[in-house]
Formats: sequence, C-alpha cells, structure tokens
Amino acid sequence: MLNRRRAGFYERRFFPWLNEKLVADPDLKKSRAEALAPARGRVVEIGFGSGSNLPHYPPPVQSIAAIEPNEGMIDYARPQIRSSHIPVDLIVGEAESLPFADRSFDTAVSTLTLCSVLDPARALDELRRVLRDDGRLIVLEHGLSPDPNVARWQHRLNGLEKIVACGCHLNRPISQLIEHHGFRFDAVRTFYAPKPPRTHGWVTVGSAVKVQPIT
Repeated sequence: MLNRRRAGFYERRFFPWLNEKLVADPDLKKSRAEALAPARGRVVEIGFGSGSNLPHYPPPVQSIAAIEPNEGMIDYARPQIRSSHIPVDLIVGEAESLPFADRSFDTAVSTLTLCSVLDPARALDELRRVLRDDGRLIVLEHGLSPDPNVARWQHRLNGLEKIVACGCHLNRPISQLIEHHGFRFDAVRTFYAPKPPRTHGWVTVGSAVKVQPIT
C-alpha cells in the first residue's frame, strides 16, 4: 500500500504491474483464504490494492469499504470489483485517516499493508476506532523475523526495500505493533513463506479482538 504523496510513474504504473505478479503466488492465495475465513458483516480493508482478497471473502461478509491511496492499484482493482458478488465501496484514501464513524464495522482487514503505511501505529488506532467492540482485526503481513541473523539482514536491506517497493519495510514487528495498539490475538500463526528469501518471508496470519479499557 502506498501512503505518501501523489504517486509518480513508477508507483502508479510499474509497481502495480509488479505487485500483480507477486500476488499471483498460489501459496499466498492459500494464506489469504486462511486469514479471511473469520471475516463477517461490514468490512473495512486498508491497502485494498488490486482487490486480490475479493475471491477469498466468505459468505458472511455483507459489504467492503476498500481504502487505497495508489490510483494505479485502483485501475487494476476495478475489474475485480465489477465481477464481485460482494458490494465494494472503493475510496481513495489513507489508513491513518479513515472517513468513517466510530464502531462502524464488524471486521477490519490488513493484508501486506502494515509494512508500508507511513504510520502503522496511527493506522491501527484508526482501525480500532472504526471497529465495533465485538469486532475483529484480520491480518496477513510480513515483518521482522525473530531470528537475529535474518533480522540483521532485514535492517540492512530495509532502505533499499523502501525504494524498490514503494515504502515497504522489512523490519516492522507486526505482532508487537498490533498488541501494543489495543488488540489481542485470539488466533495467530507465524511462519516463513516457502518461496521468498527469509528477509522477505516472515509472515504473520491471524485475527485479533479489541482489548477493552479497564473502567
């Protein structure tokens, strides 16, 4: 997900094309289906991209508010939306500033997005705000490996990754970020994806519930 100035040629044209090649991986499609299985009701999805999640949403999903800042990604998403059986409201916007009222959604979804938003803490705070108290956050993200040797290379390569992949970070501690911003995992699985290098392939798949403040 691109979350910066208006996209230039690379961000709008070349990167969406490259992204389409990457998201076609069969293993990633299986992980999407696994991650999205608990989704229900009204869904807000940040970093909607080209709509790669759409075929994997289960029947209990009633509608999707799709947030995506990169107009190049949106060009790829429109055919997917037209063929979707789920109503999709596509919004050009950023995860850190969601145009919705508090407690508007049953499910929030972030797939391969927290790695590249400018402010992941603020994005998570926004998702928590718009989720109902009994709502659920679903994530499929790559991030910082617990293996010190892999993590060392992730830190080294992070600057290059941000340039090549339009703001993507290799070294964000996904589980820690989520748990420090008002959520608690009730189901989570972490693993190395089989095909990418380990610097790019430490994956977190899970669902989290809101932690209610102590009164």
